[in-house]
Amino acid sequence: MKWIKLIVAVFAFHAILACQSQQTNDKKVMDTINNDNLDTAILAGGCFWCMDAVYRRMEGIVNSKCGYSNGKTKNPSYKEVCTGTTGHAEVIELTFDTSITSFAEILEVFWRVHNPTTLNRQGNDIGTQYRSAIFYVNETQKKQAELSIKAVEESKLWTEPVVTEVLELSNFWEAEDYHQDYFTNNPNESYCVYVVGEKVEKFKKLFKEKLKTGY
Repeated sequence: MKWIKLIVAVFAFHAILACQSQQTNDKKVMDTINNDNLDTAILAGGCFWCMDAVYRRMEGIVNSKCGYSNGKTKNPSYKEVCTGTTGHAEVIELTFDTSITSFAEILEVFWRVHNPTTLNRQGNDIGTQYRSAIFYVNETQKKQAELSIKAVEESKLWTEPVVTEVLELSNFWEAEDYHQDYFTNNPNESYCVYVVGEKVEKFKKLFKEKLKTGY
């Protein structure tokens, strides 16, 4: 009995050390990120699963959250947003390190991984919740977004006019837990294979230099 207690005590001791070690490592990682370098971007480009999957793989993106923005209903559910009556757009909230990437670079990816010329639609996803939009959080982002749209149209990147909204962010509600990092958690789901996966591969092909290590 004493030996069993001793063994349990040893395992518990090592578990505590492992936990402390992990916490120390996590702190070291966070300490390398200067909070003064962190900024936020809110983008809508169709299904948020697609946008989330792309930007999670981009260098400089510290965090990505799926959510709903600029609607009239407080803390809406996915089911409510899908009715198209709440006014929300499916969005991603990006936290990015400005010492590694910029809002302009994030928009550069944005214009290429979704179609900004189709009104309230991305492929077979139809409805106002799938509209293309940039919800700026300050005047600098507003100006950059407007200049970026002008550059895209002048470059003829898309043959049709850009219909992307540029609006001030009025609200952001985080989506349900199961929507977060959906592509990673549901790799064999048909939508992930044929829709999300296609956008991720497009990003990898066009932006190799912006791809995080390990992806």
